[in-house]
Amino acid sequence: VQLQAYGGGLVQPGGSLRLSCAASGFTLDHYAVGWFRQAPGKEREGVMCIGSPDGSTYTLSSVKGRFTISRDTAKGAVYLEMNSLKPEDTAVYYCAAARDYGDYNLYHDACQSPSRYIEIWGQGTLVTVSS
Repeated sequence: VQLQAYGGGLVQPGGSLRLSCAASGFTLDHYAVGWFRQAPGKEREGVMCIGSPDGSTYTLSSVKGRFTISRDTAKGAVYLEMNSLKPEDTAVYYCAAARDYGDYNLYHDACQSPSRYIEIWGQGTLVTVSS
């Protein structure tokens, strides 16, 4: 059971990147999934999370209008489209999954309290926004 994240890299300010996350060993049908990030010297924060099956989303205020999360449950994949990137977006990005035991707001709760809800973490992928 694992999540594999990839797609990070170096991008100039104002540029775009698309992160992908692939699940193996389990299906995403009953999981809320999300992207988290941790910048040097800062705490990990939930960036965007998406529920299942209705696709409700939680978005960190600092990325609203710039980032988009999507999921393809059939393929076991989650994506984070990042546009208008800023230097402050530089961080290691992690994908993660929270099992749905009937929490209607799991997409929100998982992003806000990952230590309580996240059961599966992927390895990180580094995103560096710099000129």
